[in-house]
Amino acid sequence: MTYQIDVIIPAFNEEQAIANVIGDIPKSLVREVVVCNNASTDNTAAVASACGATVVDEPRAGYGQACLAGLSYLRAKEVQPDIVVFLDGDYSDYPEEMENLINPMIKDSLDLVIGSRASGQSQQGAMMPQQVFGNWLATKLISMIYGYKFTDLGPFRAITWQALNRINMVDTNYGWTVEMQVKAAKHKLTYTEVPVTYRVRIGTSKVSGTIKGTIMAGYKILWTIAKYAFTNTKVA
Repeated sequence: MTYQIDVIIPAFNEEQAIANVIGDIPKSLVREVVVCNNASTDNTAAVASACGATVVDEPRAGYGQACLAGLSYLRAKEVQPDIVVFLDGDYSDYPEEMENLINPMIKDSLDLVIGSRASGQSQQGAMMPQQVFGNWLATKLISMIYGYKFTDLGPFRAITWQALNRINMVDTNYGWTVEMQVKAAKHKLTYTEVPVTYRVRIGTSKVSGTIKGTIMAGYKILWTIAKYAFTNTKVA
């Protein structure tokens, strides 16, 4: 069976990195690379387009907002994907490791695979101390509340199109990755983690690189975990 695999890359001012990201994606593995240009003020869109990616413009700021724009684009296609891969546009991930995420999905018919930086190799300085602690705390809480054992909220992940439709993603900013994992637990999706390599990003992080971004991201992650655990908020 041939699987249709599409890639979504949310990108805000990543003109220095985006060509490297697109260039390292295994072209034989994917059907289409969609770069979601999230209100960039630089040449991210032009560089991505020149590298062969489809560019979807999303003027509303927010990591989740960009991902949702990419999903809307895929939803409108005549033939929708079987699997969607998400990765960041800052070249901190290793796109060539994408096959390591896809293989267990196909072999074991899994719904979700998370690329774990915690169990893989990270270049010194690639993750700030607050990121390491935040990931540890968030995944511990998910394990305690939902019983799903993750080690990371890493952005490099693959999920089936069917599962994406089931969990109905809605977060527009910092809570995107944790929302997916919490909803995976609520919906009893089948999942695993695979170790991935992580390097120092090109440019400055818009989240961990600022005090405000770190605080906002931490708050949103914890709020999202609690939201679906202790309220009657509809999940589907």
